[in-house]
Formats: sequence, C-alpha cells, structure tokens
Amino acid sequence: MIVFRGDPADREPRLPTVQQRMHQALRELSPGYFAAVMATGIISIELAAHDFPVLSRIMLVVAIGAFVALLALNVWRFVAHRHELLHDFTHPLRGFGFYTFVAAIDVVAVRIALTQHVVATVLLSISIVLWLTRGYLIPWTTRLGAGEHPIAAAANGTWFIWAVGAQSISVAAAVLTPFGAGQWLPLIAVGAWCLGLFLYLVDGVFVVMRLLSYPFTARDLTPPYWVAMGAAAITALAGSKVATLPPGPFADLVRPAIRPAALFAWVIASWLLPALVAMGWWRHVTHRVPLRYDANMWSIVFPLGMYGMACTSIARADRLPYLGTLGTLWVWISLGAWLLTALAGIRHLARDVLLR
Repeated sequence: MIVFRGDPADREPRLPTVQQRMHQALRELSPGYFAAVMATGIISIELAAHDFPVLSRIMLVVAIGAFVALLALNVWRFVAHRHELLHDFTHPLRGFGFYTFVAAIDVVAVRIALTQHVVATVLLSISIVLWLTRGYLIPWTTRLGAGEHPIAAAANGTWFIWAVGAQSISVAAAVLTPFGAGQWLPLIAVGAWCLGLFLYLVDGVFVVMRLLSYPFTARDLTPPYWVAMGAAAITALAGSKVATLPPGPFADLVRPAIRPAALFAWVIASWLLPALVAMGWWRHVTHRVPLRYDANMWSIVFPLGMYGMACTSIARADRLPYLGTLGTLWVWISLGAWLLTALAGIRHLARDVLLR
C-alpha cells in the first residue's frame, strides 16, 4: 500500500505510517502464531529435563509473555477486524492454525506442572474444552469454506496440528496423573493419545492425497509441513508418558501396545526429518524461493524441540541411552533454531512494521 500526497504532477509516493502498518499486521495476523509459544514452551521443558533450571525459567517467562501478548492481539483483531478472523476460521489453509492455541496452553501447563500442579490442571481443563469445541467446529467450517473445491486440494501441514492438540492434552494429563485424584486423568491421557494417533493417520492420508493428486510447486512447500514430523514426535512423547503411568485399569490395558507404538511414531519422525531438510534445500536453493521470516517459521522450531524431548522421554522410559545422548544434543539444536527465528522475528517487527 502506497499513499500519494501533494501535487498530482509530481505524485511522490509516501509509505504508510507506523499506525497503518500495525493495523495491517494485525489484520493479517496468522491464527497459527501460537506456535511460537509452543516452540518456546517445549524448549523450556527440554532445558528443565536436562538440568538447566535458569534457562528453563527464562524460556517459561518468555512463553507466558508471548502467550499473553498473542491472546491480547487476537482479542484486538476480533474487535477491529472480525471479518478477517472469521474468514481464517473457515479457510481450509488457515483454519487448522487455531489449534495452536490449544497446544500452546498444554505445553505451558506441562512446564508449569513441575511446580504448580493446580494451575496446570486448570490450564488442562481449559484446553480440553477448547479442543473439543474446535475439534468438531473447525473441520466443519473449513469444509464449508472450501466451497465446490475438493477439500483434499487444500490439505497442508497445518492439518497435523489437529493431532498435535490431542497429543498435547495426553501429555499434560499423563504428567499431572501422579498429582491428581481418581482415574479421570489416566482416562484422558489414554483416550487423547488414541484419538491423536487416529487423527495423525487421517491427516496423513489427506496430505498425501494433496501431494499426489494436485499440482505442487516449491512455493507450496511451506514450513508447516514440518508439523508432520512434530506430530509424530509428540505422539511418541505422549506414548512414552502414558506407558509409564502408575498402575491402573486404563494404563494397564493399553501399556503393552503403546510402548511399540510410541517407538514406531519416533521412527516416523526420524524418517521425516532428513526428508524435510532435503525439501527445504529443494525449495530455497534449487528453486530459489526467498527465505523470509513469517509466522510459519515457528512451525519448524516446535517440531525440532518436540523431537528432542521425544528422544529424551523414550530413552528414560525404555532405557535406551543412545537416544538420551541424541536428546541432549538436540536441546542445543532446537535452542539455536529458536534464537535464529526469534532474532528474525524481532528484525521483521523493527524493519517492516516500526521503522520502514
């Protein structure tokens, strides 16, 4: 958008003001931006698991701050740009990004559960209600938003966040089980894990149909496709947590099947990792698609952090020391990716919104 001022004869262009650029950024705010909270939260959990308490607390504070800021921005967007927000809610390419809000709550709840069990339980309860309502509503609204076009033509990596949301509930419920009363938390942990596995398979079918049945270019290979790996990793993490639940009717019933299923999910995540790196090379080097910051970049950081946490959790649950070594190494890989993405985001905010 360029505004012209002064004499029409010279028509000198004038760039939009800071206020106009901020409103434009708010209007176009991605519903998947809560992936930044997910990425920050999972790295905080990783650091805590590897005995870096100070760094872990710093990342937790950043995650909570980002969550509050994004929540306020989304409320503001609903008030000021309600049409655009509702359009995103019904758009097959953007609607599933709203599940990042649910997963962000659960990731923060898991980290808080290390010290504040009551607060974490309240957050888990909120996320369950939100996931259930959105779990039925978003697939329906996005289907209506597709119009006459086949819904599979719009399938993309953001669809896997549907499964991530379910598995994040499973992880939070499993972590809180030792501090809760009754069998509700184990039931939620087991049920959410089973449902998340089912949704991962369903999402995988639609995304594969999209890749095989419709034209696909390098520009279509956006960062959210990394969520396919992150969804497999969180399935492995949730499975390892469910497999180590205290003895009980629900956990004992599924424990023999969940251990191999969790390892299977980890293998899928490991297999996808080099494939996604190769696809990134094909996109940015072979086809020279510019590498620019946008909200989708956090969809790479969260899967990296989740993969490292899955390695650590499976290693401790099944006594696999070599996976533990990989998990320790992966802490610094995911933290490095977080720092690069955060710096790119700050630069984007300063250069393109505040100072341009």
